[in-house]
Amino acid sequence: MKNRIKAKLALAIISMLGSNTYAQNNLPTIAVASPQVSGLKIEQITAEKILRIETAKLGKYNVYDQFDMADAYIKDSNYRFNCQSKTCLISLGKELDVDYIISGSYDRLGQKIVINLKLIDVRTEKVAETSMIEFDDQVVELQRMTETVLKKMHDMEMPKAVTDRLNFQNEPITTDNVGKISNAGPRVGYAVMTGSARDFAMRDSRRGGLDIFPGMSMIGYQFEGQYVGTENFSALIEVFANVWGMEQGKFIPSLNLMNGLRFGDAGWEIAFGPGIGIKKTSFGFFDDKGLFGESGQYFSDKDWRTYADATYGHDPTYQDEFGIFHRPTPTNVESSYNLDERHVDTRGSYQISTHFVVGAGRTFRSGALSIPVNFFYSFQKKGGLAGFSIGINIVKAKSQIKTRTDI
Repeated sequence: MKNRIKAKLALAIISMLGSNTYAQNNLPTIAVASPQVSGLKIEQITAEKILRIETAKLGKYNVYDQFDMADAYIKDSNYRFNCQSKTCLISLGKELDVDYIISGSYDRLGQKIVINLKLIDVRTEKVAETSMIEFDDQVVELQRMTETVLKKMHDMEMPKAVTDRLNFQNEPITTDNVGKISNAGPRVGYAVMTGSARDFAMRDSRRGGLDIFPGMSMIGYQFEGQYVGTENFSALIEVFANVWGMEQGKFIPSLNLMNGLRFGDAGWEIAFGPGIGIKKTSFGFFDDKGLFGESGQYFSDKDWRTYADATYGHDPTYQDEFGIFHRPTPTNVESSYNLDERHVDTRGSYQISTHFVVGAGRTFRSGALSIPVNFFYSFQKKGGLAGFSIGINIVKAKSQIKTRTDI
């Protein structure tokens, strides 16, 4: 019984092997001619091997290898690397006595790889099928690209995740292939002061203020560098150096580093970023309660010493047992003021000041002329500057943001 089962099993296996062999022997024969390669740093023979491997993997043909084709190459050397035309391919196919022959081209065009294949029926001398796909520039995926083209040619399904990753997407131009336009140029503007900045501007110069109208003109220069660009969007690094208050006899420098976002053909823009400047400060307090004179008057440490010596210098309350006078602090004189906080004071020592700028506006263009108009607010401690600026830029040239090196 067992022997009969084994015999039947062996017979079935032999039958299956025979069927497979018969099926394979009855597949049409095909030869792969060396495809043309342009712009890619791969050998022509490498592309040929990739195409031969992927054609064999289809399981639809008996594929001739390079050894089967060696005699034809010896007979005519043009068959080896220069046979991509229909006439030549038919001639090579007849020389090899195959049913089909396939070849084509692998080309890099800009930022994409184009694979174009044609399948020729040698018996009818007609092009049986063609297939062409544009891929993203990923030369390491050349074999998978070839598989995709062949499966498209033979109406075979390819996983969507693979095709989505490989296929060239006609996406918005990015920093790899868009030219940047330098929009740097001079800027002029005007701003009014708010909060503590306004109070400082209007404070008497004898009390460390600017003693000016709380509004100032500005003149400066903006430098730009684009780090992302598409047809409808640009991201910029903007460096803006400017001087304030020259019309009022003041010289107040400022340097701003901002991130700019520019949208659409209309040139709408928002920008934001930190800034630094130089200011003079002193330790002091504001007499907001009017305890020592006019309400809101600023007293520096030096101002207080002068005031206290003149006001309390002969007051026995502030003399010790030896008759030595001890100058009182503001807190000792029925108030909550102290001299521990720094305030802006033109008579003080130089310090680095910081602020944060937020702006929005639009660039108007006429040919090579650009006129950016922006409104901004510069935030400072308990105050700031609200104003606008206008610039004039001439686009002299366009330059490539990033030059891509071929693989």
